[in-house]
Amino acid sequence: MIENIRLSFQGIWAHKMRSFLTMLGIIIGIASLISIVSTIKGTNEQIKKNLIGEGDNVVDIYLSDNGSEYQIEYQGIPQGVPVISGEQKEKLLDLEEVEHATLYQARQYASGIYYKDKSINGGKVLGIDRDYLDTCGYQVVRGRGFSHKDYENYRKVILLDEIAAGSLFEKGEEIGKTVEIMGEPFTVAGIIKKIEEFEPVINSIEEYNTYYSSNGGLVLMPTTTWPIVYQYDEPQMVSVKATSPETMSAAGKKGAKILNESITSPTGTIQYEAKDMMEKAKGLQQISESTNRQLLWIASISLLVGGIGVMNIMLVSVTERTGEIGLKKAIGANKRRILGQFLTEASVLTSIGGILGVFAGIVLAAGIAKVSGTPMVISIPAAVGAVIFSTVIGIVFGLLPSIKAANLSPIEALRRM
Repeated sequence: MIENIRLSFQGIWAHKMRSFLTMLGIIIGIASLISIVSTIKGTNEQIKKNLIGEGDNVVDIYLSDNGSEYQIEYQGIPQGVPVISGEQKEKLLDLEEVEHATLYQARQYASGIYYKDKSINGGKVLGIDRDYLDTCGYQVVRGRGFSHKDYENYRKVILLDEIAAGSLFEKGEEIGKTVEIMGEPFTVAGIIKKIEEFEPVINSIEEYNTYYSSNGGLVLMPTTTWPIVYQYDEPQMVSVKATSPETMSAAGKKGAKILNESITSPTGTIQYEAKDMMEKAKGLQQISESTNRQLLWIASISLLVGGIGVMNIMLVSVTERTGEIGLKKAIGANKRRILGQFLTEASVLTSIGGILGVFAGIVLAAGIAKVSGTPMVISIPAAVGAVIFSTVIGIVFGLLPSIKAANLSPIEALRRM
């Protein structure tokens, strides 16, 4: 075997241009496969990040009415939906898929928030418990967070994110200022930001409008002061932080089931539901993969063409080396040895093409990732499999020329020398 491999490299080196042109079909085919697999994986990663963010694993559980999110500011307080109890929150925290949990009231579109002649429009106002910042991945970057006394003494203090703060104040001048919310004065205690910043890739004007309309700023107040502004104790929304992206769906579904146990709505249409972004991501990934699989089949055609090219050049090689084959048989080489030599040469030729194709595919995948803005994800198993597959192509398409060489009559072969 070692001797056959050495002879194969000698033959390839002796006909460098012809060997390269023979490998070209294999190189193009493997490069196409590697780049397409990378694009599939990169697209899937981008879909996942766009929907669930950069690894915060937070699942929102919200009230819905017939499948649509229930808007308390427009629909009023729903009947039969009590305030979530401390016991229910403990049950949420006891779920093996849940790391943290938080309860909060929400107004999805902020209005009536003013500082002098400036206002916030389009942001969110939340009444949060003590666990909100840790669960949802926020940190205080200026000022302070809410203290126990803020909750116990019903202090009218707020936290602003940097978007909301930028709408009302010059940077660095926010702390201690008084902001009016629905006519009630609140003191700015601190400025918050996400611990891990993430912005999705925006590919259309619709995605731009959707993303930025939901990012008009965030105003947080202690949940105990919420009724001062909005007059009622309201059913809360819930966010749970799952232990991993893989457990997000289970955490959301189990959490919603716990919360629905206390609902006695007379309509029977109001219930808690989880925003299962992981399931949505999987659905979009499946659509993406089914489309790209078709590209994989098309790319495989070039491997078939490359295999035919290998067969053709090996037939030419057998014809050129007829005398050599006859001489080897005359001194005792059997059919198996001749067959092994030519099969080895064909597989070495395609293996080199496969290796070069993998490197070309990585370069191509990097170019596609840069142009499309998706992450570059190279699959090691796919790269190894591509090289093995190219070797198999050499064996399959080199079989006919090898058999022809092995079956040559030594007398006929020596006569052609």
